[in-house]
Amino acid sequence: MARNNFPDRVFVTGTDSGIGKTTVSAILMAGLPNSGYWKPVQSGTEDVTDSQWVRRMTGLPETRFYPETYRLKAPLPPHASAAMENVTIDLEKFWVPYLGSLERLIVEGVGGVMVPLNEQHFVLDLMKRLNYPVILVCRNGRGAINHTLLTLEQLRNQGLNILGVVLNGPPIASNRQAIERYGKVQVMAELPVLETINPHTLARAYKDHFHLE
Repeated sequence: MARNNFPDRVFVTGTDSGIGKTTVSAILMAGLPNSGYWKPVQSGTEDVTDSQWVRRMTGLPETRFYPETYRLKAPLPPHASAAMENVTIDLEKFWVPYLGSLERLIVEGVGGVMVPLNEQHFVLDLMKRLNYPVILVCRNGRGAINHTLLTLEQLRNQGLNILGVVLNGPPIASNRQAIERYGKVQVMAELPVLETINPHTLARAYKDHFHLE
């Protein structure tokens, strides 16, 4: 993917939790020089946070990473984790970080688009508020077509611009073809499992697998 074709803001979301959003975000950070990373909501802080993991795997300086608006301890959906701390997630509290000399911002969501943030709002509402082009990450395998098409429909119903889909896992030609045909979207990357994750392998994954028409 030509770097100058990549938007200066992008929101990385997924069809579910644990499908590779953070790895994709790390690949983008490694492959796109002068980019910043922001995880607006971190749910689960007992182990390493997503921001800490991306920083560790990319080897990039702390100045390229912005603090979470909400940093919640329990590894639960945000609304539930926030309730345990007597916190209410408020969409008005999300302020986009000042990038300074950085050229791009990679924003990573939490869970899927219909994960609740509070009693009224979902991750999708935060995405609408930011209104950035969306990269949708899906685990490549059984169910990928259904999960991806359903999520694409939700995104389009809210008027969001879909940059492309990333399929994680061994390539399955029929999945890619169906998602592009029925979803009317570009599969911008099919990512193999990275046996080793470090700045070199992440940058190489971007160069070898990401394509934007």
